[in-house]
Amino acid sequence: MSTTTSTPVVNHHPFVAERQLHKPPFAAKARSVNRAAVIGAGTMGGGIAMCFANAGIPVVLLEKDAERLSQGMARIKENYANSARRGRLSADEVAQRLARIQGSTRFEDLADVDLVIEAVFEEIGLKHEIFKTLDRVCKPGAILASNTSFLDIDAIASATQRPQDVVGMHFFSPANVMQLLENVRGSVTSDDVCATVMDVGRRLGKVAVLVRSCDGFVGNRMLAKRTRESYFLLQEGASFFQIDRVLRDFGLPMGPFAMADLAGLDVGWRNRQSRLQRLTPRERECDMLDRMVAAGRLGQKTQGGFYDYDSDRKATPSPAAEALVAAHRAASGRQARQISDDEILERCLYSMINEAAYILEENIVERASDIDVVWLKGYGFPAYRGGPLCYADQIGLPAILAGLRKYEAVHGSQYWKPANLIVKLAQEGRGFHDDPA
Repeated sequence: MSTTTSTPVVNHHPFVAERQLHKPPFAAKARSVNRAAVIGAGTMGGGIAMCFANAGIPVVLLEKDAERLSQGMARIKENYANSARRGRLSADEVAQRLARIQGSTRFEDLADVDLVIEAVFEEIGLKHEIFKTLDRVCKPGAILASNTSFLDIDAIASATQRPQDVVGMHFFSPANVMQLLENVRGSVTSDDVCATVMDVGRRLGKVAVLVRSCDGFVGNRMLAKRTRESYFLLQEGASFFQIDRVLRDFGLPMGPFAMADLAGLDVGWRNRQSRLQRLTPRERECDMLDRMVAAGRLGQKTQGGFYDYDSDRKATPSPAAEALVAAHRAASGRQARQISDDEILERCLYSMINEAAYILEENIVERASDIDVVWLKGYGFPAYRGGPLCYADQIGLPAILAGLRKYEAVHGSQYWKPANLIVKLAQEGRGFHDDPA
């Protein structure tokens, strides 16, 4: 597989792509946001609260009880203490930022905030309950946002009498460090709400991308296809170490299985369970994650997932995990085969590129470069490759299309049917970033 990875155009592309984000498809004026709130003082919610405090915006951090709130505030204080020890903040700066975070266990304390961000578990029933309460206690004109990473914004908004004020603000973990912010508009989210969350993103120092609501939005929708192929490859005979190595060699900071161990396999398992009825028969059969969690191997937090970890979190391939993989293959009746590095790279990347084309067809984003920004800023896609669609243009869409059709012939159209956009652009000799002929 030959690519051009260091041309001036590719090197300049991320800069140009970010500038395009400042050209929204509307002229609405942003609402004022002088005080915010975050619901949920876990790792994500606490990180979001720190973003506001760091930007000089007072924020209420709400939890269901005093114990959880105390734990969340202690985590925030420790994060700031670490920054002070490294010389990044002075003692006065730490004190000022902490003073901007007001802990609370009462929804009534959100009555005068301009923006509230819900950051609780990905359970639609729980979110409905919270948004019904917010609809009752928050002032007219307050923006009600969810940090959901994949749930339908319209479904969340349906719990309120003000769906035009409901929006997604998907931060990436750790929220006080990661640059990307996916702002997600529902079908009736007003333009001024969209303008506001884009403006807030800039005030927080984020690279904010505006997308429309769909399952997984942009980043996680594409990631789901790579995850599917990673598990299928594992089932067919590749090792998790080989798959991770191939993607690291491509330039990603870590492979899918090391990343799953870092996030916690129980987190991925919960997401799988929430989607189980929508999975294909093969996806349900490919139950490696279920087996790992059942064996108590949850990743770094238990010092064992796909890899084993020592006290310094150094990873080594795990014989126990390899035995679980072998048992899974035997149960599914699959004979392990030799799989080349090229096949691993193509299946992991081409599946994402194809899904990105479907995202463009559905007008989930305004432009192809928005997708590149999401992956550059939120998922560690190597900057020197320009993003997944910039990379596809380097390969050439005729080659991408040929690869898609090759895997479609082997694995079926339900996984590999080429998007019409790729077919069209390949026939016209154009790329994702070329202007219309």
